[in-house]
Amino acid sequence: MFIKDIQIFEDNRYKARAYMSYILLKNLPDKLPDIHIESIKEALDKIAHDVSVFDALYILDPSGMQVENAITLDKKYEQGAGEDRSSKAYFYRAVKLKRCILSDPYPSSFNNELCVTASMPIYDDKNNLLFVVCVDVKLKDILKLIQAGKFEFAFLQFGRLVYFCFALVLFVITCFLLHRGILGLLHDNAFDIHKIFESTIAITLALSIFDLAKTIVEEEVLGRTKKETNGLQRTMVRFLGSIIIALAIEALMLVFKLTVGDLSQMVYVIYLIGGVNLLLVGLSIYLFAVKYKNNNILEAD
Repeated sequence: MFIKDIQIFEDNRYKARAYMSYILLKNLPDKLPDIHIESIKEALDKIAHDVSVFDALYILDPSGMQVENAITLDKKYEQGAGEDRSSKAYFYRAVKLKRCILSDPYPSSFNNELCVTASMPIYDDKNNLLFVVCVDVKLKDILKLIQAGKFEFAFLQFGRLVYFCFALVLFVITCFLLHRGILGLLHDNAFDIHKIFESTIAITLALSIFDLAKTIVEEEVLGRTKKETNGLQRTMVRFLGSIIIALAIEALMLVFKLTVGDLSQMVYVIYLIGGVNLLLVGLSIYLFAVKYKNNNILEAD
């Protein structure tokens, strides 16, 4: 369950950060003269009403030390005054980037549940760092805050169901092709090169179609991101590769047939080989375009 929640959080991280940035920027004083701890505490009281599902609110000084006990909904967790949090990512990243940041999910020190921390540095009018305000929110609660509306959620579920049905049909086709390929090999004890070629084509296509169905289930049904696996690119290469292999085998079969038959039909073999070459050229262009795009993304990062 936690893995799925983390994946959903990563997919919607920008929404969560935008929401928490809006809440903190709206309430906290910044770039003003004479910002005192009391004005920060008043702002935290407003934030506590805006984010009613928070785990803890606390203030850090410029060195990363917690100024006072955390503000929590559970009195037993009102602690932490004087604790050094300078090594925490939510502190040094906020100071380094000089803006509101949202941490990765981590086990909370209060209740050991997965949570995220939104932190925002506070500067005076001379750009001197005064405080870093932190808000801990349970992972499941931040997901509720950014979850889609009912209609959008229903549409997403419907889309997943449709993709699953398509993947199921592709899997059935895979089973038929695999069955046909195996039967072609075992049907007759006599060695028949044409049967072997036909079985090879059927099994090869079964493998590529199964790979396509597997990618659809992983990415569209289970929600595994393309960024992690790059599955679509690999599947496209395998699928086109399988088609090229199947067509090449078919061309070879035609050569065998026409060698002992009508050589005047050899022109169709040439057409088929030309089609295979065009597919190879198209696949090469696709791979070059993907590599070029990935290199540009890496340079931009």
